[in-house]
Amino acid sequence: MAFIPATTPPEDCLKQNVYFIIKDQNIIIVSDPDRHRIPTENEISVLNLNIEKSHFIGLWNDHCCYALEWPTHLTLPASLEFTTLREAFNYFSSAEIQAISIASQIVTWDKTFRFCGQCGQPTTELADERAKACRSCGLTNYPRLSPSIIVSVIKDRSILLARSPRFLNGMHSILAGFVEPGETLEECVQREIKEEVGIEVENIRYFGSQNWPFPHSMMIGFTADYSRGEITIDNKEIIAAQWFKADEVPRLPGSYSIARKMIDCFINDS
Repeated sequence: MAFIPATTPPEDCLKQNVYFIIKDQNIIIVSDPDRHRIPTENEISVLNLNIEKSHFIGLWNDHCCYALEWPTHLTLPASLEFTTLREAFNYFSSAEIQAISIASQIVTWDKTFRFCGQCGQPTTELADERAKACRSCGLTNYPRLSPSIIVSVIKDRSILLARSPRFLNGMHSILAGFVEPGETLEECVQREIKEEVGIEVENIRYFGSQNWPFPHSMMIGFTADYSRGEITIDNKEIIAAQWFKADEVPRLPGSYSIARKMIDCFINDS
């Protein structure tokens, strides 16, 4: 069943509330022998959490879903465990992954906008929309989204894959980068590809998008055709890059990522 994002809870939920409890880039889960689950209100009742500080994020399978930051002074009981967001994406359905992503970003926003960036006074969360207002100077802050492009570059039935120093051993992926002020998405594609691997691209086409909670990105996917130039890396952002045929691709990102979906699309079309 799909996750339905929302900011205002209904008067009644048909099933127990579930809580997406976030600590930095980790989430608390219930690890049953058969499957992993997001904990229900009953399962977190022993923790004495202040659920009044939780944020309603939407509805899933007749559950009201809430995001909550984990208090650092508490000890996690044996019935629950932390897992990283990236690991959690391997355990849950696409609907639950969407909820996890929203929960993480809302907790990050709540934590980083407790004070006004303009005058330094405390902010107040508004009741009728997802926003925080400063009662002193009137500045209103909404949850932050950082647009990023991600690009599969194709040349003669080969795809350009690269390694970042942050990647797991042997893993390659397509290129990505943040949109700069004043840029169009297409200009960002051209700049990032030129900066990271030294080549030029053309025929830029939209592929799709994905919410990406690391910590608050919106990944906007494009495909592009190689135009000219030779691969040249800076050994900082990129430590290796080369062209791969469909039957030669190395270790790839997880199936939950838009990067993997774009690479799989190339493989299936080859």
